[in-house]
Formats: sequence, C-alpha cells, structure tokens
Amino acid sequence: MSYLLQDTSFWAFIGLVAFFAIIWRFGVHKAIAKGLDSRAYAIRTELDEARRLREEAQEMLAKYERQQRDAASEAEEIVKKAKLDAEFIRENARKELAQRIERRTALAEQRIAQAEAQAAKDVKALAADIAVEAAAKLLSENLTKTQRNALVKDAAGELAERLN
Repeated sequence: MSYLLQDTSFWAFIGLVAFFAIIWRFGVHKAIAKGLDSRAYAIRTELDEARRLREEAQEMLAKYERQQRDAASEAEEIVKKAKLDAEFIRENARKELAQRIERRTALAEQRIAQAEAQAAKDVKALAADIAVEAAAKLLSENLTKTQRNALVKDAAGELAERLN
C-alpha cells in the first residue's frame, strides 16, 4: 500500500473525492439541480409561450385568409356589377343614339321636303314671270293700241266682278 501513497494519481483521486464530498456537504448539488430546474422551467415557459404564439399566428393567418377570400369574392361581385352596369349604359347609349339618328333623319327629310317645295314654288314663280314676260312681249309686238286698250278694259271688268 505504500506504493499507493507515492502514486500521484491516487492523490488526485483522493482530492477529487474530497472535493465532491465538500461540494455535497455544502449542498452545491442542490443549487446546481435548482439552477437546472429553474432553467428547465424557463425553457418550458418559453416553449409554452412559443406554442401559444404559434397558435395565435395560425388563427390570425386563418382570419386573414378568410378576409382575403371574402375580399376576392367581393371584388368579383363588384366586377360583375360593373360589367352589368356597363352593358346597361351601352344599351341605353345605343337606344339614345338610334333615337337621335331617327330625329335627325326626320328633321333632314323635313328640310329636304321644305326645300323641294320652295324650289317648286320658285320654279313656278319663275315660269309665271317668264310666261308673263313672253305674253307681254307677244302682246306688245302683235297687238295694236286699240286692241290693247280693249284687253285692259275687259281685264278690269273681270277684276271688278271677281272682287265683288
């Protein structure tokens, strides 16, 4: 056994056992266990908080996905309504345009008819003027003064009868 007392490994082992005995006596192992337990509790608390936050995030994600679906369906409804409104406006514009065209066509036809009537009047008046001038020329060239006076008297008599 004397060789054990000279061996440095033996003394290192004895020192290690003594160190652990002192640590055990002062309750360092309890402090270490308590520290580890508090660390485990803190980790467990953080994990629970992370789980809770994850669940909240999933709920919020589901809520926003629902809102996005609702917004998309609402946008589709708005687009459908806008298309219907545009079609309604287009149909009304077509009808109004057709009515305007009809009114303008009727107005143009009326103006054409008035212009035709005026042109016919002008042609008749011109023909009458030409006929009067031709008759006057023929009468003045072919009739004598006594014949002209007789025609004027007859015309005056007819005029007096027609006016009465």
